[in-house]
Amino acid sequence: MADGLRKGLTSYGDAGFSLFLRKAFIKAMGYSDDALERPIVGITNTHSDYNPCHGNVPQIIEAVKRGVMLAGAMPMVFPTISIAESFAHPTSMYLRNLMAMDTEEMIRAQPMDAVVVIGGCDKTLPAQIMAAVSADLPTVVIPVGPMVVGHHKGEVLGACTDCRRLWAKHRAGEIDEAEIEAVNGRLAPSVGTCMVMGTASTMACLTEAMGLSLPMSATIPAPHAERFRSAEESGRVAAAMAKAKGPKPSDLLTPAAFRNAQVVLQAIGGSTNGLIHLTAIAGRVPHKIDLDGFDRIGRDVPVLVDLKPSGDHYMEHFHHAGGVPKLMAQLGELIDLDARTITGAPLRDIVARAEHVQGQDVIRSRDNPIRREGGLAMLTGNLAPRGAVIKHAAASPQLMQHTGRAVVFDSVEDMTLRIDDPDLDVAADDVLVLRNAGPRGAPGMPEAGYLPIPMKLARAGIKDMVRISDARMSGTAFGTIVLHITPESADGGPLALVETGDRIALDVAARRIDLLVDESELARRRAALSSSAAARPTRGYAQLFHDTILQADEGCDFDFLTAAGRSER
Repeated sequence: MADGLRKGLTSYGDAGFSLFLRKAFIKAMGYSDDALERPIVGITNTHSDYNPCHGNVPQIIEAVKRGVMLAGAMPMVFPTISIAESFAHPTSMYLRNLMAMDTEEMIRAQPMDAVVVIGGCDKTLPAQIMAAVSADLPTVVIPVGPMVVGHHKGEVLGACTDCRRLWAKHRAGEIDEAEIEAVNGRLAPSVGTCMVMGTASTMACLTEAMGLSLPMSATIPAPHAERFRSAEESGRVAAAMAKAKGPKPSDLLTPAAFRNAQVVLQAIGGSTNGLIHLTAIAGRVPHKIDLDGFDRIGRDVPVLVDLKPSGDHYMEHFHHAGGVPKLMAQLGELIDLDARTITGAPLRDIVARAEHVQGQDVIRSRDNPIRREGGLAMLTGNLAPRGAVIKHAAASPQLMQHTGRAVVFDSVEDMTLRIDDPDLDVAADDVLVLRNAGPRGAPGMPEAGYLPIPMKLARAGIKDMVRISDARMSGTAFGTIVLHITPESADGGPLALVETGDRIALDVAARRIDLLVDESELARRRAALSSSAAARPTRGYAQLFHDTILQADEGCDFDFLTAAGRSER
């Protein structure tokens, strides 16, 4: 198999000419023969002026290049698309699979012996890992790192849990325009990802737990010098992997690695999005995530990390307390320490070196957890035949068993128009229901599952209600919110049958979400229901998305990108 510049020659019908032409053109950039004879490490560039999460990527790239060259290999930087959560319309999830396709094909198309992928903002790390799994080239993952915390009137602030909390106060009339504007300038004091246990932090932690990134890489703050030293070391490791031709993602992403990721996801009180992304990654290899098994893990694994939105602290505090290695040390036998990492060493070696920080209270011991059960629970019932998820670590205990009257919104637009109508017929013990917000119905399954408390209730002091949807929710959000109801309403799911006034029962302990309507009545409604399928777009990526997107329980990947492929499904 060819290596370096000889790998994957352009097809001209003459291999010698292909190499001759390649060398001639790359020499136009000033490279020497010595440089061009070395193993090549590709480095993705996901920097964009639209992506403040990735604002430190240029510095990370320079550090990686330094590490690659110090180890005797040749770094080659190439661009891929960049996705920023708050800048992507209609939602960043709509573009995750596009980024995965872009990254995979660029890895395949260009000569490289190993690749370093750099990402952070919610959908970028999962997209890159999905790509790396499918391309199966030796890969080092570098998270960009979380922001440092902000401050306002003596209070520590974190994007975006506190942005939601304070915006809710503004909606309720507790914070005026001048103060919310001041808060707006203090929530995000540096580049990097959200500094709470949102989706970006969750995916960085899972990446480290699966052995795809260096120890501590999940938690180092984005502006810190340590972030760039870690990037340099990542370049060294990538160069070694290029020379050794491994390990590849297929060597590392074993059933043990996926189970470790699920244990960590529960123990950190991670984002519900993390489950979708992990499911999509597993769908690229023959190791599917068993959602019932994930729920069983959650019953045995406690929440040990005291971070918002499930706790009180922020990512930089998690880092200074010992990060993911210390967490895995506290988890003990719940982690398979024989699982390998990109360095070739097992997790056992990393955990043995975990720092002990006297007096830290961010990473708890198992006999003093934040919660006795993991952060996420899977629900089933006649409203979610293939499942739904709730982040009960960030929910209201008094609402964990609740029966209420449904108040139904038919779309995100319908909710936006009516949620603050003073004439809306809604009470605090009702259940807010949003449908047609799933993968196909929205499209893209936006983070609209965090339905706002109707303004008239918010101003009466109501902080939480049971909310149900086929949408997603930001990992930074809190509340008693049932998400990812599968099948989605636009795919024929029973959520399409709910009417305002129906009774809905939530029982998290029993893992149930049920519509309390007779089966005969549901059958009548189904027969009378006009097709709720979303209109098929006429062209382009939108049509591809509509035709091939899978449901939440399968990771919302495109059916033709999974390990099984469309023809075998």
